[in-house]
Amino acid sequence: MNPSEFTEEEQGRYDRQIRLWGIEAQQRMRNATILVVKLKGTATETIKNIVLAGIGKLILVDADDVEEEDLGAGFFFCDDDVGKKRVDAAKARIENLNPLVTVEVVPNFDVLNNQNFESTVNGVDLVCITDWDSDDLVRLNNICRRSQKPFYAGGTYGLLGYIFCDLLDHKYISPDRSSPKDAQKNVQMKASYPSLQDALRHRWSALSKRQTKELNPASIFAVLSLWKFQSSRKRLPNGTQDAQDLQQMADALVSDADVNKQVLTTVPHDLIESVALTAPHEFSPICAVVGGLLAQDILKTLAAREPPIANFLTFDGNTGGASVCRLSMPTTSL
Repeated sequence: MNPSEFTEEEQGRYDRQIRLWGIEAQQRMRNATILVVKLKGTATETIKNIVLAGIGKLILVDADDVEEEDLGAGFFFCDDDVGKKRVDAAKARIENLNPLVTVEVVPNFDVLNNQNFESTVNGVDLVCITDWDSDDLVRLNNICRRSQKPFYAGGTYGLLGYIFCDLLDHKYISPDRSSPKDAQKNVQMKASYPSLQDALRHRWSALSKRQTKELNPASIFAVLSLWKFQSSRKRLPNGTQDAQDLQQMADALVSDADVNKQVLTTVPHDLIESVALTAPHEFSPICAVVGGLLAQDILKTLAAREPPIANFLTFDGNTGGASVCRLSMPTTSL
């Protein structure tokens, strides 16, 4: 769609962003249709930020009802919404954030079936799936790749959170940091992203001890072990009785990935225990951090300004630290 001129209302609402990113970037956001799947705490924060920023259309998919536990991190819900469909309860409140954004809700997961999903993806500009199991994330990511659509996944497991993105061959404008004397000079960059399926095959053997340590691999393998546990057990760990199995899975993944043994041979047991105890639960502050980072990165991708996440971020609420690791991802090029 060719961007039309901004209305007076749009210019007033988005004035700060236009001055920050430029009118072309704001037009790309204004013309974008974003598909978001599952309205839990992470998605709630992400939706708030991308809607306020002025995307064109949000398609929100969730078949589940509002439960009492959703009221903690789900600020689109109130007590009276318990028992209603999440998307139906949230729609009006999302629209109130920014009346210029079109909000469409789908109160079932039928759209995620292969044929339906491929058809839906062809009509959107970016896909974001939250709090979902890894086996389906791989499947849905592969469908997005066939349709050449950028793909984000994110979520939280108690005190642990993650973001993964597959942006295909992504071009963006970035300050020329090779020329510090000319701070205003920008250059076009290109980053080639792998699929989630390929990212999960990443081997760490090429990294030095210092490089490995900087990436905080323990939090990464804690997330990956959760995915493996969920894939094999069809549920998340839920208590200390699952910690031993989760520990074995995490340590096996560390060994298979050939992580520098001077840095990590076993994921710290206190981290594994924390994950085993809290994984099924949502904590509002963790959702706010992960959802905020996810929204910020989606907007960067739409605006094609500044480098997005490359390509796997983890956030550990135990320490308050985040790290980003390039999983099976080549270096950025001009």
